[in-house]
Amino acid sequence: MKKTSKPKLSLLMVLGLSFTMVMSACGSSKDAGPSTEPAGTASNNGSSTTTATEPAATPGSPLEEALQGKYKGTKVTMFGPFVDADQKKFESSIKDFEDKTGIDIQYEGSKEFEATINVRVDGGNAPDIADFPQPGLLASIAKTGKVVDLTKVLDQEKLKKNYNQSWLDMGTMDGKDGKIMAGIWNRSNVKSLVWYPKKQFEEAGYKVPETWDEMMALTEQIAKDGDPAWTIGIESGAATGWPGTDWIENIMLRTTTPENYDKWVKGELPFTSPEVKNAFELMSKIWMNKDYVYGGTKSIVTTAFGDAPKPMFENPPKAWFNLTGNFITSFFPETAKVDQDYDWFYLPPIDSKYGKPVLVAGDIYAMFNDRPEVRAVMEFFTTGESIKSWVQSGGVIAPMNDASLDWYTSESDRRMAKLVQDATTLRFDGSDLMPGKVGAGTFWKGMTDYVSGTATLDEALKQIQAGWNN
Repeated sequence: MKKTSKPKLSLLMVLGLSFTMVMSACGSSKDAGPSTEPAGTASNNGSSTTTATEPAATPGSPLEEALQGKYKGTKVTMFGPFVDADQKKFESSIKDFEDKTGIDIQYEGSKEFEATINVRVDGGNAPDIADFPQPGLLASIAKTGKVVDLTKVLDQEKLKKNYNQSWLDMGTMDGKDGKIMAGIWNRSNVKSLVWYPKKQFEEAGYKVPETWDEMMALTEQIAKDGDPAWTIGIESGAATGWPGTDWIENIMLRTTTPENYDKWVKGELPFTSPEVKNAFELMSKIWMNKDYVYGGTKSIVTTAFGDAPKPMFENPPKAWFNLTGNFITSFFPETAKVDQDYDWFYLPPIDSKYGKPVLVAGDIYAMFNDRPEVRAVMEFFTTGESIKSWVQSGGVIAPMNDASLDWYTSESDRRMAKLVQDATTLRFDGSDLMPGKVGAGTFWKGMTDYVSGTATLDEALKQIQAGWNN
């Protein structure tokens, strides 16, 4: 489940196949987390509705020079995880830029990207640009000093205007001699979404909850009306357990500081800490109540994550809520229509002092070779225009503020993009940032053992934490 079109979906691709992301979708080699510096809490609310025909370039910048034809005939190599349909969408998104500038972006996609990129970098055969669906993998390479520091390449003031500060914080990592901007974000998936059957929900007279307490009250009301509110599945073959990590990550962002979240991801705040145990306990108030979960608590382990939403589309619905990233819509019935038959609401805040955090996944682009034409391409990738056609085709959210909300083809996607733009804090999928033996190992297994009843909560937390110690 990790990253292709969504976050964890790519994890499954590498494991055997798993947003997708969402944004991140997916096997990931996970290492160190992102910047330990706290995320900014300022919200960037301005969303342009312009329909620019070419990316906005800083005067005199490599991008402007490229658009003037200065680098015509040059080539820029790029390596990433996009293959098949995703590769076609990516290549379509860069075609207009290539036509206008004469720069040939030679993209190579591989399902074995995570396993290959280290070999290529270590062997002196790094691409000019690489697309990392897991920032933890980039963080481990950044420490070698082989990643170009983008603070020396890109206009920092422009970046601050075009990205929520949290995106810039998540792209700041430890270099060989201190902090560097190791990459910029180009595509995102959103993982703080609760999906529900819109038409029947409204017919039943239910109201979208704005707070966690309201959501729990509605969960109880639906139970009294005779239905379990939630449909949850964490079965995913070798990756069984991963959907549960999204619950914990979302709750952590709503009950403690971004700094604590970062410490947790880096192993500095243990799973046995009060902060993490509290997140599990809040999740348990839903998961461990047989009246709240379709099929009862033990069905969570045996239900495939992609099958979990199916009860919402029965007539009448047999369950009402499913917490998953935006990639889950590919598992919805083909006849179901967005904004009509189904919709989503933001997983509500728990403690108002932590604002409106959003859990995301996505793709971060890093630069390995510093030439003017490579700088131009990197600057292009910081513009909404670089992902416009992909946004218009559906399935991804642009992290840049200059990506017009008018580009999105559904109200659902427009609201999702606005949610990302207005978030007080953005944080990347935590299990994707942890070392694989934890994030894709003991974390998954501990979640599964706990919900199946083979381990108590305290036992499960100790089991997960042991992954850091081995």
